[in-house]
Formats: sequence, structure tokens, C-alpha cells
Amino acid sequence: MKPFPVSPAPAGAAAACALCQTAGGTTVWRGSDFRLVRAAEPALPAFYRVIWQQHVAEFTDLTALQRLSCIDAVVLVEQTLRAQMQPDKINLGSLGNVVPHLHWHMVARWQWDAFWPQSPWSAPQRPVDDARLQKVREHLPALDEAMQHAFAARFGASRPEP
Repeated sequence: MKPFPVSPAPAGAAAACALCQTAGGTTVWRGSDFRLVRAAEPALPAFYRVIWQQHVAEFTDLTALQRLSCIDAVVLVEQTLRAQMQPDKINLGSLGNVVPHLHWHMVARWQWDAFWPQSPWSAPQRPVDDARLQKVREHLPALDEAMQHAFAARFGASRPEP
């Protein structure tokens, strides 16, 4: 069986890519291969993304070692979210249908959140619980710090923004 060819990004794709042109959220940690950002999702404040630095569309565009490093980062976010926030569930996903730049979503979920039990991108199932969301938001600085420490211990010190 012949492998599928990996297509390079079309010329100019990076120039039109939101994740190449912006941080994609609040930068928590940045390395040479990927960065960790907290997404600006008001109804889901413990929502993080691991974003590959180079403009590639698919996980299989990475080498085997790059894939291991990337998935290790995803696992590290999940572990830190579980330890710090004790959510009911963690949603993981790599979609890229709207933004075809490799990135993973890690979202802490609670049964009280507006979208539960559906995906974070579905229609709300109930009104937003502002009081509970505020408690989560108050913990975000400590959560970001825990993420920074975990990533620095595993992948090295964060690099400055370019």
C-alpha cells in the first residue's frame, strides 16, 4: 500500500493563517516547536490550546519525535487541569476545519457548564452559571502558573515572543 503524500502548505497559507499571525490566546508557555495558550472562551475559561509553531495542517505532517513531543504536551495540560481544577471531564480535540493549522484543544468540563454534555462548540444546553464561572476565572492565574512550571520542567524555559 502506497502512503499518501504529505502536501506542503500552499504558498501564502501562513500569511493568511490566524494561528501564524496571532498567539491564538493568552500565551502561557512558548517553545521552539509549539506554544501553550489559554483560549478566550468566556463560558469555558479553562480552555487551553497546544499550537504547533510551524504552519502544518495535520498531526501526520510532523515527524515521529515531533508527534511524541506534541502529544506529551497535550497530556501534560490534561494532567495539570485535572490536578488543579478537578473537572468532571477533559475534552481533547484536534479539528482544524476552520483554522487548518495544527493545534490541540484541551477543555476542562463540568456537568454544570452551559454546553454539558455536548461539545464545547455545540449550542448551549442551559444558561451560563456566572457564579461558578467566576470561581474558575479566579483560579486561572494559579492554573497558568502551574502550567508554566509543568511545561518548563518538561520542555525547558519559555522563550520570548518573536
